[in-house]
Amino acid sequence: MDKDMKDNVRSLLEAVIEATNDAISVADEHGNTIIVNPAYTRITGLPKEAVIDKPVTVDIAEGESMHMLVLNTGKAVRNVRMKVGPAKKEVIVNVAPIIVDGRIKGSVGVIHDISEIISLTTELANAKKLIRQIKAKYTWDDIIGSSPSIELAKEQAKRAAETPATVLLRGESGTGKELFAHAIHNASRRRKGQFVRVNCAALSENLLESELFGYEEGAFTGAVKGGKKGLFEEADGGTIFLDEIGDISLSIQSKLLRVLQEKEVVRVGGTKPIKTDVRVIAATNADLERKIRAGEFREDLYYRLNVIPIHIPPLREHKEDIRTLAGHIIYRLNQEFGREVRKISDAALDDLTSYDWTGNVRELENILGRAMISMRPNETALDLQHLPLMPCEKMNSPAVFSGQLQTLEKAVSGAEKNAIQNALKETEGNRTRAAALLGISMRGLFYKLDKYGLK
Repeated sequence: MDKDMKDNVRSLLEAVIEATNDAISVADEHGNTIIVNPAYTRITGLPKEAVIDKPVTVDIAEGESMHMLVLNTGKAVRNVRMKVGPAKKEVIVNVAPIIVDGRIKGSVGVIHDISEIISLTTELANAKKLIRQIKAKYTWDDIIGSSPSIELAKEQAKRAAETPATVLLRGESGTGKELFAHAIHNASRRRKGQFVRVNCAALSENLLESELFGYEEGAFTGAVKGGKKGLFEEADGGTIFLDEIGDISLSIQSKLLRVLQEKEVVRVGGTKPIKTDVRVIAATNADLERKIRAGEFREDLYYRLNVIPIHIPPLREHKEDIRTLAGHIIYRLNQEFGREVRKISDAALDDLTSYDWTGNVRELENILGRAMISMRPNETALDLQHLPLMPCEKMNSPAVFSGQLQTLEKAVSGAEKNAIQNALKETEGNRTRAAALLGISMRGLFYKLDKYGLK
């Protein structure tokens, strides 16, 4: 190959290297850099004049030169992690020998910037951490109600917040146990520490164990390198809220008892105890006393948890708070739904107060939310007709067969007439709600009212 052709090939090669987005550096057989491209400068922060005709070691911040290793051994290296340039940029390096006529004439390296990947990985890890951790955002002002039963629960919780003792919040689902847990933490000396919540009923036994207590490297298949802190370690100096504590297995109960007694955890697969300083707030809607009698809950753990028991009353026991609660919920949902509902009618309030609310405050929020969605955009007063039908506590359906033989048509008509009368009685004559209760259209209801002379 003549000189002109060699120069053309070299120019073409350099043009290709210049155009590629990968950072490339080429060394000669003596270990000096002879070619670098713009991507190399962008990643390392080193201009051409700082490296060309210089030893290949000049760009290395941490680690050994892979160019020299390849030139000495003649073997390619792949996926070597190191830091390069003044900024100590983290990179992955692949280097291969250049062999001509059986002899090593140099080496070519490709550098991949992984600093962004590391940053994204850290960000993902932090995001996962935030998923498991919840900032305690509620205070006493968020616990709405002035009835004696609510005031008693708040007073007990305020006294509990002044102590480091374990608290057991008891109450039906939807009564606001988590609100109390947040408020207790925010009113305690640990308010600046972590507030970590874990729903014990939402995780399998194995997953709950590793989440609560952490694990050592190699403890099980899939365990991350270096192991992982558990939630008790992450909550050190703060509060851990164990929701649905009545649903944990006996095995987890025994390990939780150790944490409460010894103030230390042992990771899954580990033997070394780790000291923790954590305030425990537990919550349950289960009958723990019955579970103890059935052998499903440890009595010693029960006494460790039940240091300060606080009963959160169901909504049916403080219905006098419904007006205040409804106003607070409507105000919040106005912001969420973009509405301007300013009041709730006495008729609608009477209807809400007459219901026993088996789902408690959570069910009240659901009903009011559905009512507001059904309102016209320009309506500002929530009235009885806006309320969705709630489960009827008493639906007295008369017997179709009274002992006297009759045709099927008469039996069906009699049952249909009685069902319409019951629906109208239940809805106090509100035909819109009666039709919805019966599962028929308004036109269908008017037809049947006319048919049975019920107008």
